Amino acid sequence: MEYHIQSDEMKVRISDKGGELQSVQDALGHEYLWQRDAKFWEESAPNLFPYIGRMTDGIYTFQGKTFEMGLHGFVRGSILEVVKKADNQILFQMDSNAKSREQYPFDFKYSIQYTVENRMLSIVYEVENQGGETMYFGIGGHPGFQVPMEEGLEFEDYEIEFQEVCTPVRILFSKTAHVEGSCPYKLEEGRKIPLEHTLFDGDAIVLEHAAGGITIRSNKGTRQVSVSCPDMRYIGFWHMDHTKAEYVCVEPWSSLPSRDGVVEDLEKQPDLISLEAGKLYRNAWSIMI
Repeated sequence: MEYHIQSDEMKVRISDKGGELQSVQDALGHEYLWQRDAKFWEESAPNLFPYIGRMTDGIYTFQGKTFEMGLHGFVRGSILEVVKKADNQILFQMDSNAKSREQYPFDFKYSIQYTVENRMLSIVYEVENQGGETMYFGIGGHPGFQVPMEEGLEFEDYEIEFQEVCTPVRILFSKTAHVEGSCPYKLEEGRKIPLEHTLFDGDAIVLEHAAGGITIRSNKGTRQVSVSCPDMRYIGFWHMDHTKAEYVCVEPWSSLPSRDGVVEDLEKQPDLISLEAGKLYRNAWSIMI
């Protein structure tokens, strides 16, 4: 089922499947979110929990037991409950259950709250540890934005501009999309990535130590999208490799996929969030058009 929230300047449509954004439009009806094409990518903005990316052999271990989990965790394919709804705000929630425990042996409450104000969409993730032991997880977003955003412009007319000069490190991936190291990544003028389709032929560009926000923009146009994610450790950019897909995903992540060739022990993977019993984790980010 789909739900709508809006302000005078922004209209948003969201599915209860994974709490996934389906549409982000301005007051004039201009669409900013990728509208799904199976040839290039059949999602638009999945939410990622309790793991980001791929696990080696699709498995991990916890306290000596082995568990299976698919790409980006299970929230993206789960039907979430709507627990609060207003004209400009909606709160989705998922509680752990017997099915989730088969993949992830923790008791938790997961929620996503969307709030529209003027031309900004705020997204708040919360995870409550309802069990008796520390839980370990990754969390993040994966929205795709239409590029170009205006008729008459080309993909290559756009750039990703960081909100400030920074010296990020790029996370390197193996051919199987697992982490295999890092290296410095040079931005043009210290803050820009000019877009071209071949940029993603070697998989996503995932950066650490980058500025906490970016804008996708063109000097030839007026429409743009900004993503602010100050509390996410990583930010990634992607579209389907070796294609001319007309979108760019912006991926605010708290953690990374498994290391190449390593079946991760969930208690030992270095970048996962650890949340003690009874504690609440919160992370807020936003999209502005």
